[in-house]
Amino acid sequence: MARLYDSRKRVLVTGGAGFLGSHLCDRLLDQGHEVLCVDNLFTGTKRNIDHLHNNPRFEFMRHDVTFPLFVEVDEIYNLACPASPVHYQHDPVQTTKTSVHGAINMLGLAKRLKCKIFQASTSEVYGDPTIHPQTEDYWGNVNPVGPRSCYDEGKRCAETLFFDYHRQMGLEIKVARIFNTYGPRMHPADGRVVSNFIMQALTGDPITIFGDGTQTRSFCYVDDLIEGFIRLMETGADVTGPVNLGNPNEFSMNELAREVQALVGAETPVSFKELPEDDPKQRQPDITLARTLLGWEPKVQLKEGLHATIRYFRDLQAEGET
Repeated sequence: MARLYDSRKRVLVTGGAGFLGSHLCDRLLDQGHEVLCVDNLFTGTKRNIDHLHNNPRFEFMRHDVTFPLFVEVDEIYNLACPASPVHYQHDPVQTTKTSVHGAINMLGLAKRLKCKIFQASTSEVYGDPTIHPQTEDYWGNVNPVGPRSCYDEGKRCAETLFFDYHRQMGLEIKVARIFNTYGPRMHPADGRVVSNFIMQALTGDPITIFGDGTQTRSFCYVDDLIEGFIRLMETGADVTGPVNLGNPNEFSMNELAREVQALVGAETPVSFKELPEDDPKQRQPDITLARTLLGWEPKVQLKEGLHATIRYFRDLQAEGET
């Protein structure tokens, strides 16, 4: 049963028509809040929020956060930014602008309204890590001039801005570092490994593994992640983060491919290709801080989450949406 806040709030969710944003909108509405969903629909889609349009407490605004926004809200969740390499490398300058200008604009809004603001940061701030698993006090190993830098450095700069607004202006901030997340409403062509493997298995195409498949990721189901968002936002003003939110169970790409093949029931071959530049070899969160501060840890295991995600992509196929 969802926990209710003391009173209804009007909550702004930037990137609210995206994969994570739409699930967050659902959760906030379930808690009885009003939600203003802001998205420029670059990677988000109206399909993700179609089911909300008849809800009188939901409002959608098409807007790019690189431009100032003048609204009245009680809390802000800043999720706006393409999050998969296919999308954020399509227009890397705009990606950096979204992270940096978007953060400045949302922080300026929070400053004017004197309201709490949440930043969806990323495990990409750790780059190709030299420690394993990654703790929040690790400064990272990021290439500042590589093809992934627009996202990695954009998010790092956004964190800097959040903490400087907090120190300089007393703004109440919450910063979450998100590790690989999957689930229904992922874009079927977003280039991330879970959606790639599932779509390739469903269509009978070879499953593409970059590198030798021994590189690892930790996959967190979307419902678990959103629970972490809510719990972090509900903490007292003394808790700022950054807090790692992800599933510490680590899987190699080879293991993930075999699991997807088994669940889809496909005998699709595997194709190995060269590992992209700056692609991390390992990524696993240390979630000690989340357990301690939030009483949070993931509950959905990989097989269960993949079942739900595969079902979603099968439905898309049946509707001709892929």
